[in-house]
Amino acid sequence: MTAGSATLEAFPPILRADTRLVVLGSFPGVASLEARAYYAHPRNQFWPIAGQILGEPFPELDYPERIQRLLDHGVGLWDVYGACSREGSLDSAIREPVPNDLARLTREAPGLRVIIHNGAESARRIRETRALGVEALRLPSTSPANARLSLTEKLEPWRAAFARAGLPRDRSATN
Repeated sequence: MTAGSATLEAFPPILRADTRLVVLGSFPGVASLEARAYYAHPRNQFWPIAGQILGEPFPELDYPERIQRLLDHGVGLWDVYGACSREGSLDSAIREPVPNDLARLTREAPGLRVIIHNGAESARRIRETRALGVEALRLPSTSPANARLSLTEKLEPWRAAFARAGLPRDRSATN
């Protein structure tokens, strides 16, 4: 599927009942829609950041293995919009967004502790996620469009947010 003026559909949430932290993006970019995979653009820094925090070689793994290991660490993924119209990948080009039912997060992941809004567009719905009774944080976007911060500058706030959810967990407790 490519981005254009037609209505685009996002992906279902990736979470389990034991999910402790969910990363909410805005809407998948062109590379992700084409690959049918979250954070598929090769310059998106999500997988390298998550890998450094969780001690996993995410960039080297195939997508199903990335998702399985992410879930095993208690981390889920979703987007704030379930559909929209958009040319290209920029959040500023999103038109006619259809919001996802974010209350689904706490219904399907009752142990959820932290919601990370990956960038400004996602954070437009931070009041909604905070109303769920879960800590919600706006973090620097991992998108290649957010080039003003280096990977190192993004890593520390992401690491702190994961720690607020108790992640990474003690490896002896998960393995």
